[in-house]
Formats: sequence, structure tokens, C-alpha cells
Amino acid sequence: MLKKRDLHDSHTLYELMTHPDVFPFVRQKADSYEEFLFMTKQTIEAEERGELISRTILDEWGNPIGTINLFDIQDNAGFLGTWLGKPYHGKGYNSPAKEAFFNELFYEAGIETIFMRIRKVNIRSIKAAEKLPYVVKANETRASLYAQLNANEVVYDLYEIPKDLYTFHLLRIGTDETDSKLLEA
Repeated sequence: MLKKRDLHDSHTLYELMTHPDVFPFVRQKADSYEEFLFMTKQTIEAEERGELISRTILDEWGNPIGTINLFDIQDNAGFLGTWLGKPYHGKGYNSPAKEAFFNELFYEAGIETIFMRIRKVNIRSIKAAEKLPYVVKANETRASLYAQLNANEVVYDLYEIPKDLYTFHLLRIGTDETDSKLLEA
């Protein structure tokens, strides 16, 4: 479902990203294929430096359908950024992609907290985030970070996924993966 970013998927991902229902909500916007290729190369290099973690989301046939990223990594925390191409909206790819990514972040990469800043106008993403039982709205509990994100204008809601709450969720649902992930952690 996920793989490390590579340049081979750039053309397909660029085509999916430019859809008007997707483009406004993509953090790393590119106005041309060449710019997207350059940004993908920069993303791969930034991951090698430990600044971010980026994966390509794949469908069941191994085709690239979007990306999922952890940006601005500091103090074992970072900001989630994810998008799926329009043909894949509502098809059940979002939750499994997030679960696979969160497992990698929390149990392999040493991340303790994942933040999500979601534009208040992005109702689709807000609903998706609030459906997840391990997500906490953090506008008040992380007031200084919330204020920093909205310094010029109130644009974003802030959400937080703490490792312990995510782990509790895995224990509660009792996945087979849970025991091995927790033993490794």
C-alpha cells in the first residue's frame, strides 16, 4: 500500500495532483510536471537528511494514487500531509494508508506525535480526521502551536495523534500486527 517516493511515479502523481478538487489542498504544489519532478527529488533528499518522511500511496495493483508525508520533523513530532487523486476519493484508501504510515512512524521511525493542520474549509479532510478514534482536536490543548499556525488569519484547525492513543486504539481493536509492533517498540 505504501512505498518510498521515487521519480518513476512522478508523471502519474502529477496528473492526479492537478485535479481542481485536489490541488488546493496539496502542501507541495507544482505548476508544471518539471517542477513536480524537481520537488519530488528535493523530497527524497530531505528524507535522506531526516527532515521529513514521504511515501507514495498505491492501489491494490501497485499504481500510485497519492502521497502521505510527515513534514517539519522536530522533537519526535511532525505534520501530516496526505492527498489522494480524485478518482480514489471515497474508495477506502485513506484509512489503510494512514494506518500503515502511522505504524511505520510510531514503531519504526521513533515519532511520538503526529500533528494535522487542516483548513477549516476542507470539510472532507476534517470529517476524515474526526472519524479516526485516535485523533484529538488540539486547538485548545496546543494553543501556542494553534496560534502560530493561524498567526495572520484563522485558517486551520489543529489535530494531534499521540503515539499512546494510537497504540491504545490498536490494542482495543486487537489486530494481529499489534502484538508484534508493541513488542518491537
